[in-house]
Amino acid sequence: MSAVAFVEPSLHPRGDGSFGVALDGKPLKTPAGSEISVASKRLAEAMVDEWRNVAPRGKAPKIDFSKLPLTRIVGTAIDRVPPKREAILDELVAHAQTELLCFRASEPPALIEREAAIWQPLLDWAALTFDAPLVVSHGSIIAPDQPPQSLAALRGAMTAMDDLKLAGLGVAVATTGSLIVSLALAEGKIDAVGAFDAAELDATFQIERWGEDSEATEKRAKTRQELIVAERFFALARS
Repeated sequence: MSAVAFVEPSLHPRGDGSFGVALDGKPLKTPAGSEISVASKRLAEAMVDEWRNVAPRGKAPKIDFSKLPLTRIVGTAIDRVPPKREAILDELVAHAQTELLCFRASEPPALIEREAAIWQPLLDWAALTFDAPLVVSHGSIIAPDQPPQSLAALRGAMTAMDDLKLAGLGVAVATTGSLIVSLALAEGKIDAVGAFDAAELDATFQIERWGEDSEATEKRAKTRQELIVAERFFALARS
């Protein structure tokens, strides 16, 4: 996915029934040299649109890969996930051991109530969906010990994911800091707005009380946009 000149990005049907992207008639490849290929035609079409919007037709710009988020996730799924799958799973399970939703405030009452209203339903969903109940602590900075069987169940659920979904999940976790919020987004339990509200709950509460500075505003806007991309990626990958 190097900086290249192209006349027109186009959908590239492959002989195995998958779809890729062609730039000026040549199949788009990952940095490791593999052809971009996905089973979802809609996801491939969305990648074509990303490339079409990078620059005016016929020019040879320096490609801004921040404007190609779907392509980047797919590239990660192809190049990085297969050889590092076990390490990726280890890292994701580690997030469950320090799960954001399990660190609850001990005061004030309004924050306690909000965390319970927004976070607990997601933990209940994870417990029911993956047979993975997690322990909650209040007012502690030390992570509670999580049941080994719950961690194993979450790992098993992620092991069953294909490389594409696992790559998207990694992006969501890096954005939210929460495995449970990210799994809920990946499974369509919540949308990007719900994921943002859960991941930023404590920050939002403090902003409501004390106001928001420009740095925080910028950071939150980036988080919101990244979650919108993640939601769209999961929906396209499922189709």
